[in-house]
Amino acid sequence: MTVSPTTERVPRQSDVDAFGLTDTGKMRPANADQFLILTLHKMTQVQASSLPTEIASSQTSDARAFIFLVADGVGSGSGVKASSAALRHVMAYVTHATQLCYILDPEQHDQFLEELKKAVARAHQEVHDSARAAGASGMATTLTLVAFIWPMAYLVHVGDSRCYRLRDGQLQRITHDQTMAQALVDAGALTNSKAEQSPLKHILTSAVGSDELMPEVGSDHCQWDDVLLLCTDGLTKHVKDEEIAEILKSGKTAEGMSRTLVDLTLERGGTDNVTVVIGKLRSEGDRR
Repeated sequence: MTVSPTTERVPRQSDVDAFGLTDTGKMRPANADQFLILTLHKMTQVQASSLPTEIASSQTSDARAFIFLVADGVGSGSGVKASSAALRHVMAYVTHATQLCYILDPEQHDQFLEELKKAVARAHQEVHDSARAAGASGMATTLTLVAFIWPMAYLVHVGDSRCYRLRDGQLQRITHDQTMAQALVDAGALTNSKAEQSPLKHILTSAVGSDELMPEVGSDHCQWDDVLLLCTDGLTKHVKDEEIAEILKSGKTAEGMSRTLVDLTLERGGTDNVTVVIGKLRSEGDRR
C-alpha cells in the first residue's frame, strides 16, 4: 500500500470537506453506533500582558491533523455504552495525553502511529474495566480510526467496521474484517459468498473491550483526489461495494454522499444502525 508522496501543496483546513452521519435504522431499538471527526491544533493562551488586546489575544493554529473515527457497539444496551466510552477515551487521550500535533515530520510516522495505537489500547482497557465493574459481560465495540497529517494517513482498526478509499476512480477496501467468517475465508475453509450468508460473519474475533484486541495498523501517502469512507456494517449489509464506488465518484459534497448512502440503506430495510464518515479535499472549482 505504498504510493510515492504527492508534490501538491499542503492543504489548508478550508480545503477539507468532511461529514459524518448516523441513523438508528428501522429495526433496532437504540443506536449503538458512534462517530467522531476531530481536529488537532497548536494553541497559545495569553494569561496576562501589557500588550494591546488585539495583539495579546490567544491564538489557535489552522488544523494540523484530522482524525476520523467510527464505532459499532455490540448489543443495543451495553453496546451503546461501549462505543460511546471508546470514542470519549480516544478523544481524551489524543487531546490531553499525547504530543500528536507536534509530530509533523514524515520521518516520524512510526511514532505517530504508535501514539494512535496507545489511544486505542487505552480505550480498550477503560471499556474492559468498566464492563467488569458493572458486571456487563460482552460489553465491546468495533473501532476504526484514520488520522491525517499531510501527506500521510494512519489507520488503526479493530472489528468489522470498514474503511474504503476511492483513488483514481477505483474503490479499495483498506481494512480487513475481524470476524470468524473472515478468518475461515482466510484459512481457505469458506468461500466469500458463503461467508456473506454465515452467522459467523457477525462474531468478532477482536473488539475494543473484549478479551481479544488485535488492532490492524497501517500508513500510506495521500493524494489530493482521494475520497475516504469509514462506515459500520449497517451500510455494507445493504449497499454493495460497486454502489459505494459510484456514489463516491459522484462529485457530491461529503454531506451529499453521506446522506445518499444512509438514505439508500434505509430504503433497503435499514436492518441495523448505520453510520458513515466521509472525508475528501475540495477541488479547485469547489474552493472558488
